[in-house]
Amino acid sequence: MGNTVPLPVAVSSTPAATAPSRWVVLVVASGGAVAAGGLILLAYASVALQQPGLDALTACWLTIPYIVAGLIAWRLRPDSRLGVLMVTAGFATVANFLVWANNDLLFTIGVACQFLPPVLFLHVFLAFPSGLIESRPERILVAASYGTAALTLPALVLGQAAPRNVFALTDQSALAEALQKTQLVLVSVLSLAGIAFLVRRRRRNGRPLRAALSYLVDSFAIALLMIAVLLMAGFFGWSAVQQPIRLATFGVVGLAPIVFLAALLLARLGRASVADLLIDLGVNPGPIELQEAVARALRDPSVQLAYWLPDFDSYADVDGRQIHLEDGSGRSATPIVTDGVPVAMMLHDSGLDDEPRLIASVAAATGMSIQNAQLQVELRARLEELRGSRIRILEAEQRERRRLERDLHDGAQQRLIALSMELGELGDQLPGDSDLGTRIDRARQEVTASLAELRDLAHGIHPAAVSDHGLAVALESVATRATIPVEVIGATEDRFPEPVELAAFFIVCEALANIARHSEASSALVELERKQAALVVEVTDDGIGGASADTGTGLRGVADRVEALGGRLQVWSPVGEGTRLRAEIPCG
Repeated sequence: MGNTVPLPVAVSSTPAATAPSRWVVLVVASGGAVAAGGLILLAYASVALQQPGLDALTACWLTIPYIVAGLIAWRLRPDSRLGVLMVTAGFATVANFLVWANNDLLFTIGVACQFLPPVLFLHVFLAFPSGLIESRPERILVAASYGTAALTLPALVLGQAAPRNVFALTDQSALAEALQKTQLVLVSVLSLAGIAFLVRRRRRNGRPLRAALSYLVDSFAIALLMIAVLLMAGFFGWSAVQQPIRLATFGVVGLAPIVFLAALLLARLGRASVADLLIDLGVNPGPIELQEAVARALRDPSVQLAYWLPDFDSYADVDGRQIHLEDGSGRSATPIVTDGVPVAMMLHDSGLDDEPRLIASVAAATGMSIQNAQLQVELRARLEELRGSRIRILEAEQRERRRLERDLHDGAQQRLIALSMELGELGDQLPGDSDLGTRIDRARQEVTASLAELRDLAHGIHPAAVSDHGLAVALESVATRATIPVEVIGATEDRFPEPVELAAFFIVCEALANIARHSEASSALVELERKQAALVVEVTDDGIGGASADTGTGLRGVADRVEALGGRLQVWSPVGEGTRLRAEIPCG
C-alpha cells in the first residue's frame, strides 16, 4: 500500500503574463472611442449610404463591444490571449467599413478587408477561452480561413470593384467576380465547420458544462451560423433580404462579446461564492453535501471529488467506489491539500482552468473541511469492499456446494445403487423361505432408505433442479414434498440469474421447514413476483406466529445470502396470526 498520492502535474513552460498597464488601457480605450467617432463621421460623410445613422450604429455595435470586452478580459485575465485577440478583431473590423469612404484609396483598403471580420470572429470563437487554437484540425481551419480572406488581393489586382479600385492592374472583372464567389462559399463552409468544433466542445463527451460557458459557446455557434447565412445571401444575390439578414447577423455577432462579459462577471462573482462555501463547510458536511457545495461555488454541476485512500492505493468517489482520474473525459483535476499533504482531487470542467484564483480558493476552503468527508468515504469504501467479499464468498460457497453434490451423485450414490442391485441379484439366487434371504431383503431396504436420504442431502447441498429446470419447477417439487398443503403462485418459466434463483429456493425451503417444525400451520402460500429489477418472494402461513429472523441459524443464513446479493429479508410474525416472510432480491 502506498502513502503518497499520485497527482497529475501541469508544468507551464512560459512565464506568467502581466496585466496591461493603465497607460495601455487608456490608449486602447481612447483608440476605441476614436474608432467609434470615425465610423460615425465616415457614415454621415459617405455618399453611398442611404441610412447613415443605422449603418453607423450597426458598425459600432459590431466593433466596439469586442474592443471593450477584450480590454476587460485582457485586464482581468492577462494569462489568456483571448483579450488581446478580441481587441485586435474589434479594431481590424473597423477597416472593413472603409468601403463607405469617398476616397478611392480608403475604399480599396476597405474592399481588401471585406472578408477579414468573419475570419477574425471565427478565430476568436475557436480560441476561447485561452486565446490559443489548441487542436491541429482547428488550427488548419483558421489558417484556411485567413488564406481564403487573402484571396481578395488577387481579386483586386484582376479588377474587382472597378473603377474605384486603385490596385487594379487588369480588367478581368468576370474572373475577379468568380474568385469573390469562391471566397463567399469557402468562408461560409469554414464557418459551418467552426460550428461543428464548437458543438463538439459544447458536449464534451457528455459531460455537462457550466451554464454560463454553455450559453457563451452557443452564442458563438449562432454567430457563425448567421455569418454563413449572410455570405450565402451575397453569393446567391438575395438583394431583397440581404439587408435584414445583415442587420440580424451584426446583432448576433455583436452580442457574443456581451455574453462573454456576462460570463466573466459570473466568474468574478464566483469568487464571492467562496464565502458561501465556507459557511456551508462550517456544518461539517458529509461527502455528498461537500461535493454539492463545491459544485455550487464553482457553478459547475459536473464537479466530482475523488478522495485518496492510502489503504486501498486508489481514489474513491463519494459513494466509496474506485474512480480512475484518467477517464478521457477532458476534465481538469485540481489537488486538495491538507497540512501540506494532497488528500483528494477536485475534478471539474476544463473551462475553469481560466479562473485559477477561483479554483485555488475553492480548493483551499474544501481542504479545511474535508477530513470528515474523507473518513466517511473510506468507511463506504470498506463497506463496498465488504459487500464484494460477501458476494465472492457466496460464489465460492455455491461452487463448493455444486462440487459436493456432483461428488455425492457420481460417487456414494452410484455405489449404493450398485450395492442394492447386487443384493437383489443375490436374494434371487436364494430359496424364498431362507433366513438369509430375509436378511438380504432388509439390507436392501436399508440401502434404499440410505439412498433416499443421500439424495435429499445432495438436493439440500445444491438443488440441481434449480440449475437444470428453473426456479418454478424446483418450487413445485418442494411444495409437493411438503408435509402441509402448499400453493405456489406467480411461478413462471422465466429464468433469473442462478444466484437469485438459488437464494429464492433456499428461502422457500427454509420457510417451509420452519412451518413444518414450529408453526402448527394447516397450509402455506408461496408467491413470486418480479417488480422492476427485483424478484420478490413471499411465504405466508396460518400458524401460531412468533417467528424471528434473528433467532436460529436457518433464517439468519438465508438473510445473509439475500443481503450479499444487495437485497433484504423481512419477517412479520405476530403471535397467533401466522407468519409472513418477504424477500426482495435484485435480479439485474
